[in-house]
Parts: sequence; C-alpha cells; structure tokens
Amino acid sequence: MCVSVADAEGRLRDLVRRAQAGETIVLTREGQPVARIEPIRRVPDRRARRAVLDEVRRSAVVTALAGPDGARSQDFLYGEDGLPL
Repeated sequence: MCVSVADAEGRLRDLVRRAQAGETIVLTREGQPVARIEPIRRVPDRRARRAVLDEVRRSAVVTALAGPDGARSQDFLYGEDGLPL
C-alpha cells in the first residue's frame, strides 16, 4: 500500500494497525517512495527455540523399518539363465 506523507500524518494510527496485521505501507513524497512502515517479526526467545529443537530430536529417534532385501531387488530384470531379459 502506498500513502503520501501528507495523508499519513492524519492516518498514522490506522497505518500502524495495518502494519501490525502484516501489511507493508510505503510512504511517498511527490510520488517517490521515501519510507516504509512494516511489521516487526518477533524473534522466538531461546526457550522456544530450544523446545523446537528438542521436539525435532525426539522425532528423529524413530528408526526406519527394515524393507526388502536389496541384494535381490533387480532379479526381475534377468531370466532364469541369469541373462538380461
């Protein structure tokens, strides 16, 4: 959203509210952008980041189930005599 500086003076509360909701507002003077009002992205605190890392580590503990034996996985490509089909 682009707003002239003169219009922004009377609408500052509304523009700040819109920025808090996630919108970026560009302030213009004589049609040229001069400033930007945008939301500040909050950085998670150390405790929240640690909780996310711990959850990822707990989920990574699960091991994959054993699948079919890989030694015979391409037998369908060969005939009974051992030659390619």
